[in-house]
Amino acid sequence: MKKCVVLDKKVGQTPLACAEAWRAENSEYEDVSLAYAGRLDPMASGKLLILIGEECKKQTDYHGLDKTYEFEVLFGVQSDSGDVLGLVNECKVPDFNEVKIIEVTKKLTGEVTFPYPKFSSKTVQGKPLHTWTLEDRLNEIEIPTYTSKVHNLKLNQFKKLSRKEVYDQTSKKIESIPPVTDIRKAIGNDFRRPDIRATWKTFQASDLQEEFMVAKFTCTCSSGTYMRTLAEEIAKGLGTCGLAYSIHRTHIGKYKSLLFGFGFWLKKF
Repeated sequence: MKKCVVLDKKVGQTPLACAEAWRAENSEYEDVSLAYAGRLDPMASGKLLILIGEECKKQTDYHGLDKTYEFEVLFGVQSDSGDVLGLVNECKVPDFNEVKIIEVTKKLTGEVTFPYPKFSSKTVQGKPLHTWTLEDRLNEIEIPTYTSKVHNLKLNQFKKLSRKEVYDQTSKKIESIPPVTDIRKAIGNDFRRPDIRATWKTFQASDLQEEFMVAKFTCTCSSGTYMRTLAEEIAKGLGTCGLAYSIHRTHIGKYKSLLFGFGFWLKKF
């Protein structure tokens, strides 16, 4: 039996759904425990390390693995979740260029300390932050901070998208999540999609600006670094607002997945 496997999570999947989809295709693991070492948000894609059987008991041994991501920042739009699956509004975007962005990324390289995203699984007084947020009770607690290390943050490319392109691409991502009907998750109201759709509809109808700048980055960082936060901080450093338009995890520590035929192989590099 394998100790672990690296899967490619799709946009719209939860880590649990990704793991269970793999289990369904590998019947020999039907009654075997699975656990993922490192979460990925529903709007994020990429490498997900799944521990199998007895290896699940060693989950904490995997928590310190460095990660590498490719992520995009959409400038001029912000959301309460830090990514496209949130309630959005627009802000003005000043002129900036590649040199200015590189200056900002240098300031975000090294040891950084930020508050945990309010839509995160960080537990405060026995309850995840996202639950405090959905209950509208954040004023009752102090949001904790985390310190991590950004080893490398590199600007890869720019592109411009029309308002229609942003809306169409975002809508596709939002609708990629299967409907959530579990009564235990009723407080999330299907990821708040009725309200989220409404704010993106408002965005679609706005004429504040015709085009939006999107910048793509590669980041290698210590475990627990939020790309949503980095996206917001990059935009803030440029004097505007922004959100994580896409997040794709390409590497986890010493592990990467290679697809041969119908199976995943685990390889160190």
